[in-house]
Amino acid sequence: MEGRCQCSQVRFTTPLPKPLKMYICHCTECRHQSSSTYGMTAIFPTFDIPAPSPGQIGVYTRPTESGRQLDCLFCTNCGSRLLHRPRGGETVSVKAGCLLALDKAMLQDAVHIWCKEAVVEIPAGVVRWDGEPGGGSFSL
Repeated sequence: MEGRCQCSQVRFTTPLPKPLKMYICHCTECRHQSSSTYGMTAIFPTFDIPAPSPGQIGVYTRPTESGRQLDCLFCTNCGSRLLHRPRGGETVSVKAGCLLALDKAMLQDAVHIWCKEAVVEIPAGVVRWDGEPGGGSFSL
């Protein structure tokens, strides 16, 4: 899948034509990061985003609830968050809004996580977790 930041200076291609899994996260961290009521991520095998020029991609590192370190990549020009990469992980979570081919069908099977912190209604019948999915962060 093709992805880009808001200003289009950072562009990338995911290693697969569609995500392994989609998550809609209602945790406080995702609300702060997205400046919205939740964050959406698309899980892919780990890959790197090439910087179009030195310093074009910034990294904000923060601890996770489980004590791991999470590298959060963003465009230094427009500030768009691009992906989150847990250190030592085999997958990355691409911020779904960056994906040009994102559509309603991809979200039909999205798993809602950290629902205990939700500030919006969670749709009936969806797969949901009150906290982190079983098996750890971004379980497949």
